[in-house]
Amino acid sequence: MSRKLLTLGVATLLMATTLQAQEVKNIIYLIGDGMGLASASMMQLENNYEATIFDRADNIALQKTYSLDNRVTDSAAAGTALATGAKTNNTMLGILPDGTTPQTLMERASEHGKATGLVVTTYIQHATPAAFYAHVKSRHEYATISEQLLNSDIDIAIGGGMAFFDERYEGREGALEAISESGYALHHNLDDGDDEDKCLFILANKEIEHREGYLAKATAKAIEHLEGDDEGFVLMVEGSIIDGAGHGNDAEGQQREMLDFMEAIEVAVAFAERTPATLVVVTADHETGGLSLISSNADFNLSEQGVEYRWTTNGHSGIMVPIYLYGTGAELINGIVENSTLGAKLKAIIAE
Repeated sequence: MSRKLLTLGVATLLMATTLQAQEVKNIIYLIGDGMGLASASMMQLENNYEATIFDRADNIALQKTYSLDNRVTDSAAAGTALATGAKTNNTMLGILPDGTTPQTLMERASEHGKATGLVVTTYIQHATPAAFYAHVKSRHEYATISEQLLNSDIDIAIGGGMAFFDERYEGREGALEAISESGYALHHNLDDGDDEDKCLFILANKEIEHREGYLAKATAKAIEHLEGDDEGFVLMVEGSIIDGAGHGNDAEGQQREMLDFMEAIEVAVAFAERTPATLVVVTADHETGGLSLISSNADFNLSEQGVEYRWTTNGHSGIMVPIYLYGTGAELINGIVENSTLGAKLKAIIAE
């Protein structure tokens, strides 16, 4: 064999090995609602700059969050971009202004035989989680969104939102009947079994009140339910109330919610470390509150001036938000990207 052919053969083998190494079977997509770079920086500072889960990322990128009709997005448009790879107008959910309904990441995963799941701290019909299975003109169509969840291929969903099933089906009795007929097993306690193929863990009428360790436990529960699928799975986990603390300009509250979210990331990354072909993606739909970390004193000759957390709005901001990547395929997303580009890349990875 000539040296040229040998070199070509080695290069081909290396390329094939690289592509095989990049094959992604499972995606765990964690979205901190309202989490900006300042939120992550705050947690580093509060940890005395000891390494946090964010510091352990294998790769880091940034995403632009603006919507199709507004330089400052809401959760519906941002969630749609992250879930479908398409930008839309604020308040629209899984649907474009011309009425087109782009395929969601979960729908793509189901099409390719993968199991799917959602875990949130808010109600499961809220904008970000609903963007992964619903297609409505307004994020506030909770009754319709509830119906679309029951008609979806989501295998496990954990969060709040029982009140919206009651509303759609004219009371609890009608809601229980509709859920049963849809093929879902309904549980109101996270410690209940989940031997059924399709499970709803609806733990509150609307949002779930703060429960220390809940999000990590729910994430582990969902992974345990999904990981037996031969074709792999896609799981979306939302730290939903980070956003509420931002709207309330509540730094201590946001730290508490961020800690819970970071614990869930730890669970996902630990799974990725022991399970090859798992990609963990951590990002936000937008930043809330315009948080800044500023010096308490302008005299920088002091050894420590102190740091204050200052907020600039009780609404959303238009700043870029981070993307932290871990595990197999972490190198596939780089630089500054549109939120829709991130969604589209994850859908493309599913199809590979």
